[in-house]
Amino acid sequence: MEKTDSAPRMPKGVVDPAGAARRIRLATYPPSPALQPFVDYHWVVQWDLDGRPPETQRVLPYPNAHMVFDRGCTAIHGVVRGAFERKVEGAGKVLGVRFKPGGLRPFLPHPLSRLADRTMPVDEVLGVPGAEAELRVLGDVPGSAGGDAHGDSAMVAAAEAMLDARLPPVDERALLAQQAVEAAAAANGPVSVAALSAQLGIEERSLQRLFSNYVGVSPKWVIQRYRLQEATWRLGRAAPPDLADLAARLGFFDQAHFTRSFTLLVGKPPLEYWKSQQAG
Repeated sequence: MEKTDSAPRMPKGVVDPAGAARRIRLATYPPSPALQPFVDYHWVVQWDLDGRPPETQRVLPYPNAHMVFDRGCTAIHGVVRGAFERKVEGAGKVLGVRFKPGGLRPFLPHPLSRLADRTMPVDEVLGVPGAEAELRVLGDVPGSAGGDAHGDSAMVAAAEAMLDARLPPVDERALLAQQAVEAAAAANGPVSVAALSAQLGIEERSLQRLFSNYVGVSPKWVIQRYRLQEATWRLGRAAPPDLADLAARLGFFDQAHFTRSFTLLVGKPPLEYWKSQQAG
């Protein structure tokens, strides 16, 4: 099976990417052609901390819903509006299906805003009881997901087979939502809802409704989240940061506003965060 990257860097949004690279293995895989209108990629995270103390992995999530096959915790996750934290301990392996913005909506009978900061069983999407879906993907022996019988390729194939069996028609509004999120994510992209609305040629109120229905969060949230993800990415580099310039480039009113927003979400001020990445 083709990998997106044989040794992918930690994606933007991973807080403490230097530490994450030491404790987990990350692999990503493209979806099958039939799933491409809906799925961004599949991801596999594997870790082995046996004999070591637990660690906490913190992530600033993107505006994507995920279907996660995690032993005893398999579920569909809506967009998380705060920071997402996961305690990593022992050994384990998880498969995730990252839907494109708007990509999960055609599988469901209700707006994605109902799923923000929440989880739901996979049953409604897959038409398969959650325990059975988990068994198909992860295997029937605890810890077996890393073995030959259930390697990455087999896990991805099992998840795709269940999604293929429930494939909905392509939804043009979902594709429009994806286009809108991509515009918000672009380098030097719009830094306000008004600017995004003007770029897309969509009236602001209509844009708000589109995001609520298909993405699950507001366009303002999406724009701000991408700005802060870009900030963590840039502060992970070796060069000493010019925080005033960074704040201006990312569209913050001033450095103080940037520092407050960054600290609230990441857990430490920008300069302290930069120093922690250099130490790592």
